[in-house]
Amino acid sequence: MAVDDLWYLRKRDASGARIPSKRHGRGKRWRVRWTDPESGQPRTELFERKADAERRDATVQADISRGQYVDPRGGQLTVAEFAEQWRKTLLHRGSTAERTERTIRRHIVPVLGHLPLASVRSSHVRGWVKDRAGVLAPSTLSVVYNGTLLPMFGAAIADRLIGFTPCVGIRLPEIPDARYYIAKPEQVHALAAALPILYRPIVYLAAGCGWRGGEIFGLEVDGVDLEAREAHVRHQLTVIAGRTPYLAPPKTKTSTRTNELPAVVADALRDHMGRFPALLTEISDETDPRTPVTRAARLVFTREDGRPIHRADWSYIWRPAVKAAGLPEGFGLRDLRHYFATVLIFGGANVKTVQLAMGHTTPTVTLNTYVGYWPDAVDQTRGLVDASLGCTGVVPSTTA
Repeated sequence: MAVDDLWYLRKRDASGARIPSKRHGRGKRWRVRWTDPESGQPRTELFERKADAERRDATVQADISRGQYVDPRGGQLTVAEFAEQWRKTLLHRGSTAERTERTIRRHIVPVLGHLPLASVRSSHVRGWVKDRAGVLAPSTLSVVYNGTLLPMFGAAIADRLIGFTPCVGIRLPEIPDARYYIAKPEQVHALAAALPILYRPIVYLAAGCGWRGGEIFGLEVDGVDLEAREAHVRHQLTVIAGRTPYLAPPKTKTSTRTNELPAVVADALRDHMGRFPALLTEISDETDPRTPVTRAARLVFTREDGRPIHRADWSYIWRPAVKAAGLPEGFGLRDLRHYFATVLIFGGANVKTVQLAMGHTTPTVTLNTYVGYWPDAVDQTRGLVDASLGCTGVVPSTTA
């Protein structure tokens, strides 16, 4: 590493005076030279003042010796360029990878994409938050920031493309307490009745067992045991752009589960499987991503032609039924999962029971999702205690 004076040659004339170079008086005078410790390639930077060059030289030497060196050329990548490189290295399932690509394309590149990585400051990120706050709900903005933007800049640091993250001192909009629309039992029945008979049991499987849409659409005949009144989540039907629907692992490890079938669900499935015997259909099974196979499957729920249900087709079937049942626009299968969860909560089920039934990763996820609903259950508990011990408000005397 060295600092060179580009306005003068190293050698001197006969009198000992310095000899001006061809670029004397033009451009930046001072050059810092060093060798990139990882690539072995020479690197240079130019400065107007000698003091700045010497300071940079000392910084580079210190960073290399501490193992904290960052290649300045890496920071010249734009946010858009790095984001594309980064997302391709992520170990994501197909649907998650598609969602990450869409998030970057819609919400990060339009605002920050043109900036070089090294030039992004906290002020830029605060501006991004303000811009996206006008487009996204607070909860969605939090997911985009914490799930994509924050780890992306963390990866840039790990790759030594930048020396620090601009995601410091960032305040996101406050997320209001989530309050879901919980259907009434009569609305659940009305929703089922409004669907074509081919799809009515889907409502009861979602509302009576808390299954996700992909879990329902991926259910095979051998995953239902009507004698034992059980159904097993082994995989889910996944749909991503450019591909036909395929079987993939459940959302989380704890999503692989067995649910007891309430009578209303068992009866609906028994009637459905009797009316509409499942046909064999070829489908790609990527439940084990390392060894994907194409096999014949007997899906319980399919389109009328026997093919797997595509989410685009489902929306056209579902929306009219929601309207006919008098439910709010946007009501979906996830809301029937909420119905199932609240039935358990108000019935006195503990957090662990609800977590396992819903297939959540941890009890914390369950609490965070339904924290607004447990106070009523707590009030029920208080009522039970008061009924047992009395609620006169008088503390018994301890004296004889």
